[in-house]
Amino acid sequence: MELSLATHGEGEHTVLEVGGEVDVYTAPRLRERLIELIDGGARKVVVDLGRVDFLDSTGLGVLVGALKRLRSVGGTFALVCDKEPLLKIFRITALDQVFPLHPTVAAAIAADPSAPGA
Repeated sequence: MELSLATHGEGEHTVLEVGGEVDVYTAPRLRERLIELIDGGARKVVVDLGRVDFLDSTGLGVLVGALKRLRSVGGTFALVCDKEPLLKIFRITALDQVFPLHPTVAAAIAADPSAPGA
């Protein structure tokens, strides 16, 4: 299956919608897009995994790398995921303790600790 990537703004946040399969073959495209966004000045990034059907360890590594890159420049990073098979992967790897996981983009933005009123 192919990987789809679409970006849009939600106020100060950059939302990257990901669809399809994130695996050893497609993860480099996701990595490149996240680096482009961060190097382009995005500091509040929300990655929406709502249309992702499969995520492997390579994909997890890309997400961890983006989190580290954003933290190094004072940014925030959140994931939107409500699919039980993907949430299970985050729990098994204990990455649910590393990533802020939210059921919707709106919830991720509302939970941003740097958001006004937070």
